[in-house]
Amino acid sequence: MRKVFSYLPTYKISVSVALSLMILELIVELFQPLIMAKIIDEGIVTKDMDVVLIWGGVLLGVSLIAFAAGITNSYFAAHASQGVGHDLRRDLFQKVQAFSSKHFQTFSTPGLVTRLTNDVTQVQGVLFMLMRIAMRAPLFIIGGIVMSFVVHPGLATILLLSVPIMLLFLFFILKKGMVLFRKVQERLDRINTVIRENLAGIRLIKGFNRGAYEEKRFKGVNRTLMDENKKALWVMEVAMPVVMLGMNVVIILILWFGAMQLDMNTVQAGELVAVINYATKIMFTFTVFTFLIMNYSRGSASAKRIEGVLEETTGPLHAPGEDLKPAFNGGIRFENVTYQLINQQTVLRNISFTIHPGETVGILGETGSGKTTLLNLIPRLLEHTEGKILIDETNINDVNIEYLRSRMSIVPQEAHLFSGRIVDNIRWGKEDATENEVVQAAKDAQIHDFIESLPEGYETLLGQKGVSLSGGQKQRLSIARALVRDPDILILDDSTSALDAHTEKRLLTMLKEKACTVILVAQKISSVRNADQILIIDDGEFIGIGNHHDLLRSNPYYQSVYESQMEEDVI
Repeated sequence: MRKVFSYLPTYKISVSVALSLMILELIVELFQPLIMAKIIDEGIVTKDMDVVLIWGGVLLGVSLIAFAAGITNSYFAAHASQGVGHDLRRDLFQKVQAFSSKHFQTFSTPGLVTRLTNDVTQVQGVLFMLMRIAMRAPLFIIGGIVMSFVVHPGLATILLLSVPIMLLFLFFILKKGMVLFRKVQERLDRINTVIRENLAGIRLIKGFNRGAYEEKRFKGVNRTLMDENKKALWVMEVAMPVVMLGMNVVIILILWFGAMQLDMNTVQAGELVAVINYATKIMFTFTVFTFLIMNYSRGSASAKRIEGVLEETTGPLHAPGEDLKPAFNGGIRFENVTYQLINQQTVLRNISFTIHPGETVGILGETGSGKTTLLNLIPRLLEHTEGKILIDETNINDVNIEYLRSRMSIVPQEAHLFSGRIVDNIRWGKEDATENEVVQAAKDAQIHDFIESLPEGYETLLGQKGVSLSGGQKQRLSIARALVRDPDILILDDSTSALDAHTEKRLLTMLKEKACTVILVAQKISSVRNADQILIIDDGEFIGIGNHHDLLRSNPYYQSVYESQMEEDVI
């Protein structure tokens, strides 16, 4: 919780007011039994109604003060805890935005979603309880014992001897609960993973008639979550009856010892009532303690998970002391570039090639050969392990990363659209794009005519991920989004696979006329045959570089792919 607590100073006024009002409530509660003792001994026993009325009025007055303090305390405690929750979500989101691919190998997407939602909510609850009643609970136990000694040391000794035993038991439960609730949150990550996969692939599940299998898989993770939750709650809930039993035994002992003291006239009735009142309130405080321990266990487990993300090192966006924003022409050079995963598996090794400004370059290779990884190194979505990558003779590690990415556009394998209007999805590539720029980008991407055919045209609303569009329409909208920013380098990662041959040909012809460098990953030779260069990659290494005619004459792999695709076209 150390990292979480560091957010509280931002709301120091609210925290200070909440704690001050909590202490005021505590003081009133500690003095209420003394006032009641005075009413009994000096008013009821002596039948002096003036004393009863005066001190009864005082008791009512301080009770109203405590009530007002409690209501106001809740307001300020809520303000501080919700503010910290807001700041945690903000910083978590910013941290995740700065994550590189290696971080996403460590933290799963559903796990990050759980941290941003459920874990932050748990922490908010703990902070509210701390400022509302949690800090008051231990203070009341200490203060209650002290005030009991003020009333009657003999009776208070029984409380003094029993309370440490209860506290040690609750501390044991706290440690056990933190471990168990950490497991619960991990199980919640797993169930979120299954739900996310199921919703994302619902069409595939229906198409393969795998509903029964997915239901069985969900039932498995759901039952595991339930079992872990039950185990954690059972451990926490057993604390309350144990504490209640212990404190009831203590109250019985105080009553038994107090009765003997009354017979010997060494204690007054009001004093006995006061000590019993303190003992009862302490017992109630212990029951609140068990509730607080359960919430603190959950919150502490969540806080550790949140801190694990916040304390992750993401590294600087550009080299120390450098903030270069050079003019780009689109030339790219790789010099002996190697890339390894976090587990030291080598994905690319000793990659070297040169792309001149304005060239169109195709990349071919089997699935898993490293094509996408190579593309992601250029905008530094991945960081290469060895070698150098230069754009127009400037090392990309010396360039401001935001500027670097602003000068290029990338269209990923899976077209991702956002819920909202078509025009907003295109402008996502350039927020201040004019209407003419949006239309021109759509025309270049061969999607303008389709958009115009819609009843609302560019104002048409899209569902999440463009659920109402075909694969080819999604790809062309994604390409329009990339073109609207007029990039120096355009990267297409197998982004024309869903287009028909005629539309793809028109798109590629248009791209050849663009004053930008185009890097195109494709599965079909027809998509890259007119490229200035074709790079062939296999198992993380280049096995051929040249144009279509050179490779067709000299490269066995290219020849075999060409022949197989020609046979498919004939068939």
